Amino acid sequence: MGRSRYKITDPEQPHFITLTVLHWIPVFTRPETVSILLDALKFLSKDGLKVYAYVVLENHCHFVVQSKALDRDIARYKSYTAKQMIQYLSKNNVKQILEQLAFYKKAHKIDRAYQFWQEGVHPELIQSDEMMKQKIDYIHHNPVKRGYVDKAEHWRYSSARDYSGQQGLLEVCRQW
Repeated sequence: MGRSRYKITDPEQPHFITLTVLHWIPVFTRPETVSILLDALKFLSKDGLKVYAYVVLENHCHFVVQSKALDRDIARYKSYTAKQMIQYLSKNNVKQILEQLAFYKKAHKIDRAYQFWQEGVHPELIQSDEMMKQKIDYIHHNPVKRGYVDKAEHWRYSSARDYSGQQGLLEVCRQW
C-alpha cells in the first residue's frame, strides 16, 4: 500500500485517511470525476466498507472508514479509481493533466504510464468518540476553511449534509 511510514494499526477499527492526487493536481473539478470516487465507495460499501464521513476537494479527499480488511479495501479503491480517472482523462483528451501524471510518476512505477494517487494514505486510528467527532468536524469544515462555502452542508461532495439532517450523495454510517 505504498511506502508510507504510517500504518493501519487495527484494520477492523475506523481510521481517518487522506488520499491525494499526485503532485496535488486538481482533477476533481467536474461532477463526473467525483462520481468515480463516490461510485467506488458505494461499491465497497456493499462489500463491507463503512463510511462514516467523507469530503472530496479538487485534489484530495478525506474519509473516516472501517472494514474487516481496510488496508486491502483502500488498495482496491485507489487502484480502481486511478484506472477509471486515467480512462476518463484519456477519453476526454485532457492531455495537460495526463502529461503531469506521467511526468511526476515515481521512477519505480515502471509497470504503468501514469501514477494517479500519491503513495500512502496517512491513516490515523480513531481511538475515541471525541477523536471521531474531531475528525468528522475537520472533514466537514475543510471546504469552509478553504473559503469555498460558508456552511459545511453547502459543499455538495461531503457527508456534512447527512450530519445536518439532509440527504447527501453517499449513504454514511452515523453510528459508531
